[in-house]
Amino acid sequence: MEGVMMRGLHSAAIAVRAPDHESVVKKETLGGIYTSKWAKIPFLRGLVMLWDALGLGMRALTLSANIQTGEEQKLEGPALYLTLGISLAFGVGLFFLLPAALGQVSEHFLKINSWWGNVVEGIVRLILLVGYIWVIGFIPEIERVFAYHGAEHKTINAFESGAELTPESVARFPLQHPRCGTSFLLTLVLVSILFFSLLGPLPLAWRFISRILMIPILAGVAYEYIRWTARHLDWRLVRWLIRPNLALQGLTTRQPSLEMLEVAITAFETMRKDEENLSL
Repeated sequence: MEGVMMRGLHSAAIAVRAPDHESVVKKETLGGIYTSKWAKIPFLRGLVMLWDALGLGMRALTLSANIQTGEEQKLEGPALYLTLGISLAFGVGLFFLLPAALGQVSEHFLKINSWWGNVVEGIVRLILLVGYIWVIGFIPEIERVFAYHGAEHKTINAFESGAELTPESVARFPLQHPRCGTSFLLTLVLVSILFFSLLGPLPLAWRFISRILMIPILAGVAYEYIRWTARHLDWRLVRWLIRPNLALQGLTTRQPSLEMLEVAITAFETMRKDEENLSL
């Protein structure tokens, strides 16, 4: 909320625009997880990275929310964990269990086999994902979150191009970035269609259980795909393959203001400076 988090190998930094318009900057030294042997094992490294990224993201979200609401409405303790638990359950239920139930229903009423039922499930999951992102994008607060997301992408694109990191310079760069979390979500949904189709017919209870248990596997595969495409952007085939991912980012990013770009640059420069100090 009103901020950006930037992560390196050794440090993460969060910059947030407070209600008084001052920038609040926090940095955090990371453990050795990103340089450990676990971060080098294909498929497993995706789970390790994503688990740690989830924790970082939750801490950044909580910090930014508390800065916006002030000490009197601070979100922490049981209230925080209850909120996170409900959010996680809602996500799994909406994007995994509901499509699974509708896929099972389609097999019965449309008289189709389990393979086509799984395809229907995947299509429903994709529609729910895109529809959900599209709908929440109309909420003013989420629009600003998406604009800060755009500021994050522009800053990284500018840095990777060797450009000067000033708001005016960074503003010239595109909103899309191939390593975005939005790309990961879309890849996860598309991979799920293939994997779940291989499971064959299952009773509804086992269908639900399999969807939950396979989330880590799907996440590992999706992570490797995003990593591979990001390393081969010079291939024409790869640039063609990532077009849907970049297109979906049109829903999760907005053009940021110069003030938003300033916040993103502050987070990035703080992280980069800390990275250099910790690497000495």
